[in-house]
Amino acid sequence: MRLSILIVLLLCQAVYADARQIDDYQWEGVERIVAIGDLHGDYDNYLATLQAAGLVDRRGKWSGGQTHLVQTGDIPDRGPDTLKIIEHIQKLAKQAKRKGGRVHLLIGNHEVMNVTGDLRYVHEGEFAAFKSRQSAGLRDRVYELTMQNLRARDPETFASLPEDYREQWNSQHPLGWVEHRQSWDPSWDPKAEYARFILENPVAIRINDSLFLHGGISGFYCQNSLASITEMAHASLQQYDPQAPGILEDANGPFWYRGLSGVRPHAAPETVDAILAHHGVNRIVVGHTPTSGVVWPFYRGKVVVIDTGIAEAYGGYVAYLDIRPDGIFAGYPAGQLPLPQGSDDLVAYLEQVIARDPDNPYLKERLARLQQPEAPPAESEPEESEEVEAAGDAVEMPICGISP
Repeated sequence: MRLSILIVLLLCQAVYADARQIDDYQWEGVERIVAIGDLHGDYDNYLATLQAAGLVDRRGKWSGGQTHLVQTGDIPDRGPDTLKIIEHIQKLAKQAKRKGGRVHLLIGNHEVMNVTGDLRYVHEGEFAAFKSRQSAGLRDRVYELTMQNLRARDPETFASLPEDYREQWNSQHPLGWVEHRQSWDPSWDPKAEYARFILENPVAIRINDSLFLHGGISGFYCQNSLASITEMAHASLQQYDPQAPGILEDANGPFWYRGLSGVRPHAAPETVDAILAHHGVNRIVVGHTPTSGVVWPFYRGKVVVIDTGIAEAYGGYVAYLDIRPDGIFAGYPAGQLPLPQGSDDLVAYLEQVIARDPDNPYLKERLARLQQPEAPPAESEPEESEEVEAAGDAVEMPICGISP
C-alpha cells in the first residue's frame, strides 16, 4: 500500500516537475495553484487569505515556493486599502518569481471602472491615500479650470450656479481626488501609474487544466482566444470611448457576465462544455459574483466561483481555491475541504462549511435552498442570487459564438 502511494506521488511530481509558460496567457506543469477572488480594498483580509493558504509568512513575505497565485480582479473600490494591496502584491510577485512561483493578476470590472472614471464605489479612504500637501492647491486649480470651461461653453448654466456650488463641488471631489484621477486615468495623464499597472495584466489565463477570469465567458465570447479578449480590453482602456465602450461594459463580456455563477439567464450547459473544449480545460474559475462565505461549484464542478466576500464590505469571508495534483480544495481559515464535483455532494460539503462558520446566515439560506425537494439540480439550473444584477442582456445568446 505504501509503495503504491509512493508511486502515485512520484508520478504526480514527474507530471508537474517543470512549470513552463506557453505564451502570455497559458502555463502548463504548475504543481500548485491558489486562486483568490475579489479583495475590494481590504488589506487585512487579503493578507489573512494569503496566510491561510500558506503563501506568506508572518511578515507578509512570500513563502509559497513554486505555487502560482491567481487573483481574479477587483482589487479596488469599497475599501480604503487599494494602494496598500497593490504595492504589496507587486512586491510579492517579485518574491514569488525568485522562488520559482508566480503571481497572476487579472483585470476585473472595478479596475476597468477606475481607469474609465466610473467612481461610484471608490471608498473615501482610497482618495485619502493620495492626499498630500499639494492636494488643496491641485483641487483649486482643477475647479478654476472647470469653471472657466463651463463659462465659455455654457454661460447661462454658469450664471445659474448656486452660491454654495463650490462647497458642493468640493464634497464631490475630496482631497486626493485629483491625484487619484492622475494615477488611474490615461486621459488625465498618459503615464498614469495604475492604468499602466492594469494594462500589464491579462483578462484571462489558462494554467494547466483551469481557465481563470473575473466575471465569466458567455456564448458571445465562447470562441474568442485568450489573447483576443485581452487585446480588445487593452485597446478599449487605452482609448476609452464612453459612447462605444465595447467589451469593457458589455453585460455579456468577461468583466460583467454572471451567467456561469448562478444568476439568470443561466449559461446553457452546452455553452459551458463548448468553452471548456475550446480552451482545452476542465474548469472555469471566476470571481465577481458574491457567494457570502463559500467557494462554490456549478455545473458539476466545471465552474467554480471564488468571490466569497473576502472584503469586510461583503462580510469578510476569508477563503481560497487550492488546485493540486492530489485534488481540488476549498480553503478556509479552519482548514481545507475537498471541492465537490457533483450535485449529490453539495449538501454534505455545505454542512461542513457551516460547521466551520456557524454564525453565517447566508450559508444556512443556501443550504435550505439546496434541500428543497423542488429545487433544480445546481449543475444545470443554479439558484438565483438577489444580491447581484442580471447575468447579462436578455437577448438570444449563441451556444458558442465569437466577438470581433
